[in-house]
Amino acid sequence: MTAAQFSSGRSLVAVLSIWGLISLSCAGGSPLSKQKLDVHKHLKRLNKPAVKSITSPDGDIIDCVHISKQPALDHPFLKDHKIQMRPSYHPEGLFDESKFSAQKKEGTRPITQLWHMNGRCPEDTIPIRRTKKDDVLRASSVKRYGKKKRRSIPQPRSADPDFINESGHQHAIAYVEGDKYYGAKATINVWEPKIQQPNEFSLSQLWILGGSFGEDLNSIEAGWQVSPDLYGDNNTRLFTYWTSDAYQATGCYNLLCSGFIQVNSEIAMGASISPVSGFRGSQYDINILVWKDPKEGNWWMQFGNDYVLGYWPSFLFSYLADSASMIEWGGEIVNSASDGRHTSTQMGSGHFPEEGFSKSSYFRNIQVVDSSNNLRVPKGIGTFTEQSNCYDVQTGSNGDWGHFFYYGGPGRNPNCP
Repeated sequence: MTAAQFSSGRSLVAVLSIWGLISLSCAGGSPLSKQKLDVHKHLKRLNKPAVKSITSPDGDIIDCVHISKQPALDHPFLKDHKIQMRPSYHPEGLFDESKFSAQKKEGTRPITQLWHMNGRCPEDTIPIRRTKKDDVLRASSVKRYGKKKRRSIPQPRSADPDFINESGHQHAIAYVEGDKYYGAKATINVWEPKIQQPNEFSLSQLWILGGSFGEDLNSIEAGWQVSPDLYGDNNTRLFTYWTSDAYQATGCYNLLCSGFIQVNSEIAMGASISPVSGFRGSQYDINILVWKDPKEGNWWMQFGNDYVLGYWPSFLFSYLADSASMIEWGGEIVNSASDGRHTSTQMGSGHFPEEGFSKSSYFRNIQVVDSSNNLRVPKGIGTFTEQSNCYDVQTGSNGDWGHFFYYGGPGRNPNCP
């Protein structure tokens, strides 16, 4: 063997040895490759095969997935579930009210979702916002993707400073308690609040709550939110949330885990809402109703007057399997206080309640569903905010708007340093 052959043979052995080491380190599961694998598996679980895909103007991809292949049905208790295509009953008083509001609002531009500009999903499918790799990588872990942080519930009776500082979540809400509730409704003014830090959010929603504020809290939530962390942008989006253990292991936003069963082919959870309200400009609002079907016991959600979206099966919950003990409506933000000062993340329109219509954000026609499945005016409304000089709430009532409130604020300002 010549010196040249020997040297090339030796270099080949060296290359093979290095390749072997690389392969071994991959097989051994370096943290990087394990994360990649976890993300890949999670995306495969969430993104079901689509009958058709639509690219939205905002960059979202909406997959039209056959209704029988949706993520909810991965739940072990839902393997043989027969999907309930419509609720057995709507709350009494709902349709009179929608006729009345339709007459009043003739000629106004309806709120829609951006992706509708580029297509619609066929019947027997549901639209699902596709989860991208970057969406999952922005989360603190694959396991926590699509979940709220713990202690993010407004707890009116515990506004002590420790609680505020620990959670970083701040609220401006109206609430009722002390009865059994079987649903809630509101018309919510839609804005696009500015978010200071990507890990903060701003939302406006209703909460349907059961249990204590301890480890066993049950919650169903729906409204609109701006959340750069969850969606990768600052668009205002329709969302839902549920948990049966105070945000610990159960539940998620939208369809990001097994739970909510969607039956509607027109509205996508987590998709952008358009148009949004302008300061001293046109005002837009959305109707949200969540109620318990008295026959089947499932919790249904309706968006607007026309879209029954789907339901949360009652077995997901403990307390809410029977009824709710508290209803809340209002705004929530995250204050990360990153530079030691209060965040300038806005709630609602970013303006205080006293500024009124077209400047401040509102909830109007707030109602609860009683044990006879009737929509009722809430009795004994309370209000709550941790720091009213940052975000505030003011209630009122009149003939057109029923019970209403203005809420929100700019966050950091001379009185909220």
